[in-house]
Amino acid sequence: MIVVTGATGNTGRPLVDALLAKGEDVTAVSRGEAEFPAGARHRRADLYEPASLESAFAGADRLYLITHDHELDIAAVVKAAQTAGIGRIVLLSSQRVATRPHERLSGHEDAVTASGLEWTILRPGGFASNALLGAAPVREQRKLIAPFGDVGLPLIDPLDIAETAAAALTEDGHQGKAYTLTGPALVTPRQQAEAVAAAIGEPVEFVEQTRAQAHAQLVQFWADEIVAGTLDVIGDPNEAEQAISPDVERVLGRSPHTFAAWAERNAAAFR
Repeated sequence: MIVVTGATGNTGRPLVDALLAKGEDVTAVSRGEAEFPAGARHRRADLYEPASLESAFAGADRLYLITHDHELDIAAVVKAAQTAGIGRIVLLSSQRVATRPHERLSGHEDAVTASGLEWTILRPGGFASNALLGAAPVREQRKLIAPFGDVGLPLIDPLDIAETAAAALTEDGHQGKAYTLTGPALVTPRQQAEAVAAAIGEPVEFVEQTRAQAHAQLVQFWADEIVAGTLDVIGDPNEAEQAISPDVERVLGRSPHTFAAWAERNAAAFR
C-alpha cells in the first residue's frame, strides 16, 4: 500500500489518480475532510502530530512525503514510517537545496537519506500552478499581475511531478537518486499571460508588480521565509535554476508538459 501525504495538493491529488490508474492500493492523507476517487481510502493526520500518523501509515510499505516547512521535525515522521514498516520514501523537496546550498535547506533530505530506507528525492523548480495565485485578476479584469515580467524559468507542471513520483513509488531503478524536475523551456511571466490568453480565448494584459507588492501578496499564502526565497529565485535565478533538466524525460520517457499545455488544462480557473 502507498500512503500519499498532502493528498489534496497540487502534486498529491494527481498522484492519487496516477497510482489508482496503476492499480495500486492508496491511502490519501490530509489534515481535513476531503473527497477522493473510489478505490482510495482517506485518513486524516497531521505531520506535526506524529501520533496521528500511526493509523494513516498502518499497513503501508511506501510513502510519498511532502512538506514545505523546514521547521517540521521530519525525523519524527520518518521514525513513524519506519515503525509502520514502510520501506520506501519518495520525498518532494526543492531545487533550491542544490542550487542555493547557503540557505541550508537540506535537513529534510538528510533525514530521509540517513534513514536506512529506500529513498528517491524529487527537486522541482517553480510550479506552473503558482500562476493560479493570480487567477482572480485574470477572471475579474483580464489582467495577469506578477513581478519580474521578463525573467524566464523552466516551470514544471505538477502533473509531471506526480507522474514522476508514481514511477519512483512503483518501479525499480529510482532508489538512491535525486531528480531535478523542470519544464521543457524558459517561460517569463509576460509569456504566461500570453499562454493564459490563448487558453481562455481572450486578451490578457500583463501588469508588472514591484518586489514589495509581490511579497505583500504572497505572504497571504506562504510563510515569509518561503516568499523571500521564492522571490530571490524568480527575480534573480542563477544558471542552475534556468537550466532545463532531462530528468522528467528520463523517468517518464516523454517530454515534460509546456506551460501552455498546463494553462489549457486549467483554463476554467482563469475564465
